[in-house]
Amino acid sequence: MTTRRQEASSALPEEFVRIIRHFRPLAGPGALGLSDDAAVFVPPPGRELVISADAMVAGVHFLPDDPPDLVARKLLRTNLSDLAAMGATPFGYLLTVSVPRGTPDTWFAGFAAGLAADQAEFTIPLLGGDTTSTSGPVSLSLTIIGTVTPGTALRRNGARPGDGIWVSGTIGDGALGLLAAQGTLADSDGYLAGRYRLPRPRIALGLRLAGIAHAAMDISDGLVQDLGHICRASGLAATIEAARVPLSPAAVAADRLALCLTGGDDYELLIAVPPAAEPALAAASRAAAVPVTRIGAFAAGPPDVTVTQPDGSVLPLAQGGWSHFG
Repeated sequence: MTTRRQEASSALPEEFVRIIRHFRPLAGPGALGLSDDAAVFVPPPGRELVISADAMVAGVHFLPDDPPDLVARKLLRTNLSDLAAMGATPFGYLLTVSVPRGTPDTWFAGFAAGLAADQAEFTIPLLGGDTTSTSGPVSLSLTIIGTVTPGTALRRNGARPGDGIWVSGTIGDGALGLLAAQGTLADSDGYLAGRYRLPRPRIALGLRLAGIAHAAMDISDGLVQDLGHICRASGLAATIEAARVPLSPAAVAADRLALCLTGGDDYELLIAVPPAAEPALAAASRAAAVPVTRIGAFAAGPPDVTVTQPDGSVLPLAQGGWSHFG
């Protein structure tokens, strides 16, 4: 027999049925069961909020036929990477999903399963959001919230002359992974495509950088371009020694150094660290189980990035990095 509550539920528009079925299980306490217009929560005492938002569009940030669980995880992880760069602890997130009419329920089920997997891994709940239809491609937006001890958030504008330029992990795998996922670059074990589809936000390392790093950001639009952002914010020049940039074995085999230096989707951390703090950085790296590599240094001068080769000559680059607007 159908109860009154079931009758009311069955009369709901499909949008709300999907919210109840797929997204309500992901909601944290502040989300109020996703039954109100906004979330209500109290920040942890003695903490500042760190808030960031990013969008992803099919055909631009992921391939249209990528599995929905991996799309969801990439969306959450790219935002978590912003928190890592600021040294923030994840707190919660808001989500907007716009899909073409007729998108099957199995897509939503896979998408929600991907979110659930990473919510468990990174200890972060859904706080709310919206679902809509669109005549265009799948479009996603996520606003993430983190917390930091007051005054400790890492910024781009704190680098100083003499600071070393450090990066986490390996560089270039994301850009090469896109080529691999498109079938234009050999990737026999799927490593590169996996790095493109599933970034590794360096939360554990970012949380240990307070008092060590003078500045930090994540690498989303290419190493050279993103380093340029720190240079402009800090009013400094920077030099990268190309031979020091850490590459994965797959990237070395691909032999596409210029693309590794300028391609996007790495989501590694780019860190300015004074020489005196290098032992502390090494300890943080070990504790977080995330390798770090010194690839150059900041110096007084115009806010430009120079990449040098082993013989000291400048490596010419056709472009600095990815841009959505040309």
